[in-house]
Amino acid sequence: MDPEDRDSQLSLTGSDRSKKRGKRKAKTSKPDEPPPFEESVRRLAQIVDELESGDLALEEAIGVFEEGVRLARTSQARLDKAEKRVEELLAVDEDGNPVVREIDLE
Repeated sequence: MDPEDRDSQLSLTGSDRSKKRGKRKAKTSKPDEPPPFEESVRRLAQIVDELESGDLALEEAIGVFEEGVRLARTSQARLDKAEKRVEELLAVDEDGNPVVREIDLE
């Protein structure tokens, strides 16, 4: 380890260390699965930046755009599914009583 890196590690305060420890690693998806929602949103932001920069060749821009469309559609489907689950969880009957039923978590 470089001495400067070691010194910077030693100078971390307790709260800094807990912040570093508290970071979760992103779930990695399998090749045939779409990436996690948060990862998709980050990638979509990158795609927008890449396309807006104007630095991509036409074919490359089209490929990146296609990737963005796929990610956007998958992300929207996930949001729709999450919204439906929330609506089911908050459902009440005519008398104002919570509607209780099993929810498929997949």
